Amino acid sequence: MITLRVAVAGAGLGGLCLACGLLRAGADVTVYERDASLAGRRQGYRLHLDARAGLALQACLPPESLSLFQASCCQASTRLTVVSEKLRVLHEQAIGDPTADPYAPATLSASVNRQTLREVLAASLDGRIAFGHELTSYELTEPGAGPWSGPGSGPGRVRLHFAGGGSADADVLVGADGVNSPVRNQYLPDALPADTGTWCIYGKTPLGGDSALPSVVKEGFTAVVGGRLGMALGAVRFRQAPQTLGLSAAGDYLMWALAGDRRAFGVPDEALTVMDAAGLHALAAELIRTWHPGLRALQARAEVDETFGVRVRASPAVPPWPPSRVTVLGDAIHAMSPARGSGANTALRDAALLCRMLTAAGPTGDVVAAIGDYEQEMRAYGYAAVAESRRAEAETGARRHRLLFWLHRRLAG
Repeated sequence: MITLRVAVAGAGLGGLCLACGLLRAGADVTVYERDASLAGRRQGYRLHLDARAGLALQACLPPESLSLFQASCCQASTRLTVVSEKLRVLHEQAIGDPTADPYAPATLSASVNRQTLREVLAASLDGRIAFGHELTSYELTEPGAGPWSGPGSGPGRVRLHFAGGGSADADVLVGADGVNSPVRNQYLPDALPADTGTWCIYGKTPLGGDSALPSVVKEGFTAVVGGRLGMALGAVRFRQAPQTLGLSAAGDYLMWALAGDRRAFGVPDEALTVMDAAGLHALAAELIRTWHPGLRALQARAEVDETFGVRVRASPAVPPWPPSRVTVLGDAIHAMSPARGSGANTALRDAALLCRMLTAAGPTGDVVAAIGDYEQEMRAYGYAAVAESRRAEAETGARRHRLLFWLHRRLAG
């Protein structure tokens, strides 16, 4: 029996979701991950997922894994609040549809802990993640669109090469390896994400009780407008503690992200890049030293070792390229600012779409044509999401400069 052999580079959300869907459809799939484990490095904390992610997870996960995902979600936010650095409310609005189930796939509107979601996805892969495999390059060893003819019958269509030696063969290679994607760098060098000039310092503060929170951050997501810098705050309260679901232990926490133009951080870019967790935590404290005591206290109580910095980059909209047995998804092709919260949702949408296209083609079908169909659709909504995140980031920057915000709202209609 002919089986499509797929290699996925990267065990992020998109790569794991794709692997789940392909395995469920009967493909022979292996995820190659450079880290030694899912917890090998910090990749972020709180994510907000919407129906794009909900429908993708429903399409790719077996029912029991989808139920585990829903149980491990966090309590849905009910309000968005914009405040000044002194906690004066500038704008607030209710969010979500009170008549809709925020945890149902088609109406999903809930936050998740990134690590918990990765564990949920990995649990259904039955050991098909090869950790400690850093992909460095690949080569197309057999051009064309014919099917794989079975184990031991000849070379694969794509040969993967790993750091330290070693290789693997596959029919299809999917670069789900993030903003620094080696697959993208080799396959589509013109699609290299550009530096937006924005930096974020992320932190994680354990929640001991609502009394420790300023009232404006208790009901949902809060955006702080603080001169040249802004801060996003989102509480993570699990519906069920992950450890009671057979997942790694995690307690409720507040995610915060201090963001702005790199010049607002008062530190050379090179120094920000190499600064350790303690240095970034101390820098964040210095930058908000004149802010409301409640905000300063939240930052001070953060788990210092969990602090990390991110240089925000965004992908250019490159012209269509000829499809092949190599493709990309998620941040590897449409990296974007976190301003609109679309990165994870779009990556999961990619995974479900690519899975559907490859499954429809089948192992004896035209795999290259299926990938071409995926890429055509993905470019349209993926680059639209990048553009929307840029607009959101521009408006956020304008909010931080009140006169510019006033002008922006009027010029933008």
